[in-house]
Amino acid sequence: MDSQIESTATLLGKVKDGDDEARNRLCAIYLPMLQRWAHGRLPEYARDLAETDDMVQASLIKALNKLDDFQSQHEGAFLAYLRTTLLNQIRDEIRRYSRQDAHNTPIQESKTSNQGNALEQAVGAEVLERYERSLTLLGDGARQAVVLRVEFGFSYPEIAAAMDFASANAARMAVSRALHRLAELM
Repeated sequence: MDSQIESTATLLGKVKDGDDEARNRLCAIYLPMLQRWAHGRLPEYARDLAETDDMVQASLIKALNKLDDFQSQHEGAFLAYLRTTLLNQIRDEIRRYSRQDAHNTPIQESKTSNQGNALEQAVGAEVLERYERSLTLLGDGARQAVVLRVEFGFSYPEIAAAMDFASANAARMAVSRALHRLAELM
């Protein structure tokens, strides 16, 4: 993983210069990570309209096509950019489903079909919303550490390499502090 993270800046430069092979290598590196991260993020009620893997691919392509808008500050910044792009894609899909459902589903059918999961969905959505809101209140480094560890499952050595920490222990401490602060904010 370390060599993949280290090569991201180089690959991004090549992609900006039109190198299709570099684009393919970036996709090979980041597609599996984004697929793991996205798994289960799209609510069950909206999954009939879009497959999660399709959304991941579409958001990755969208991000690669808008690289001129991206400014890298450190190695993990591109992954954070991809995460934000994918999260926006998921939100758009949920809104699209909600609009379609409001126009196509009779009121009685809508109430009965979602009745069993309504509380679970509301609680889950509320917790996720608090998490996302609190995450934005963290500093850039703390937010990045949390996202890499919690959402992408990076190991501490991988976080250390991605964020230029001196050691895996330094990364572990940064993640620990960031998670503690996040819990306070939530």
